[in-house]
Amino acid sequence: MIQVDIEKKLKVYKGNRKLKVTHVFSKGSVTIISGESGVGKTTFLKILAGFNELDNGYIRVEGKEWVNTQTKINLPPQKRLAGFVFQDYALFPNMTVMQHLQYATKDEKWIYKLLTITKLETFKEHQPRHLSGGQQQRLAIIRALATKPSILLMDEPFSALDFEIKQYLMFELNAIFKILGTTVLIVSHNPHELENIATNRLIIQI
Repeated sequence: MIQVDIEKKLKVYKGNRKLKVTHVFSKGSVTIISGESGVGKTTFLKILAGFNELDNGYIRVEGKEWVNTQTKINLPPQKRLAGFVFQDYALFPNMTVMQHLQYATKDEKWIYKLLTITKLETFKEHQPRHLSGGQQQRLAIIRALATKPSILLMDEPFSALDFEIKQYLMFELNAIFKILGTTVLIVSHNPHELENIATNRLIIQI
């Protein structure tokens, strides 16, 4: 379970706005996060991961405090162990598909399972520049899953995929989420396409 009660000032072209989220995410749930552009959806994921700091509030995961501005607790990202799929993929340009996964885990059986479900097994020796946008996006997803995270944060993870691949991949990923018991938060500009895998929806407003 993730308990969140946070505030963060946002700098936008119209001046300052404030991101405020108070929510409880059940363990093993899949939540779609939506809202208008500029409301802080990506910022919210980065706060959970530890990449951005809070102005005020707390984050508790399974009863453990990750962040508390009153008690000055702020766990670094490497201690939160949340998987993160960046909107721009954030792949290492000089590493092959296989090296990306081996960097995250030594479990070869798990690596090949991830390669198979994303249809990347024949591209395992390719570097990102030799992959299509959709293939890069799939690599970003399985790299985040390679560590079998208990929490997975995904920022527009299916935007570069065509409809057929997207539907297939969501089906396969949903099965993995259930096996791992992963709590998943997905930022999406098109939440309706994720209704088959989502159990909850959070709309961020300012």
